[in-house]
Amino acid sequence: MPPIPLVNPDIRDCTELQSVMADSGCKCEGPAYEMFRDLAENDNDKKWLMQYKVRYDITRIPGQVICGEWIKTKGHYHQSAPDGYAYTEIYEVLKGEALYLLQKMDLSDIILVKARKGDLILIPPGYGHVTINPSKEILLMANLVSSAFTSEYLPFENMQGAAYYLFADGNVKKNPRYPDTIPALREVTCHGKALPIPFPQATLYSCIGDEKSLAFLNAPGSFMEDYKKLYLFT
Repeated sequence: MPPIPLVNPDIRDCTELQSVMADSGCKCEGPAYEMFRDLAENDNDKKWLMQYKVRYDITRIPGQVICGEWIKTKGHYHQSAPDGYAYTEIYEVLKGEALYLLQKMDLSDIILVKARKGDLILIPPGYGHVTINPSKEILLMANLVSSAFTSEYLPFENMQGAAYYLFADGNVKKNPRYPDTIPALREVTCHGKALPIPFPQATLYSCIGDEKSLAFLNAPGSFMEDYKKLYLFT
């Protein structure tokens, strides 16, 4: 992990998660997780990130259970880039373990990705996603995303969360607000699985300065054949 001070976080309050919890009457208070946005270790890295319109963030999610569910992020989709394809995003687990629940906008595919320290998770165009901390330990994760990107939370709020809920007792339940025709949740793991070239092959922070390995963040439509090689689809 780069030696970046994690100060002045954007805090997601627990009350903001009530709209996406399985229990519509869920009551919780206090901070849920912290987001540290637009980080850089030094001025040179900061200038490069600004020049190439890339943002490096870190999110810290404590281990806890909220109304029976493992703590999770609110969930969001990505709007379209200028080339007409939805922006991509890439994550790295820095500490702990994580589950990434990905669902395609048209609901034709719903994936649960299991990840742990050192794993890289690429969110391809057209997928919304929720991050879940399935343990009592802190989950620390970094991400790189286009600085032109903004999170679209409303689709998840309107449906009261993702298509499936994951509970701390091990149960997985379909969200009844989604159509009966949605596919079953399929699980994949990214343990020990490298991303295909030309995507990042090392820690995300080490990719700062490597325009080629991060080109997909601002030009997602140029890599449509490469996304098909991801472990998500094998």
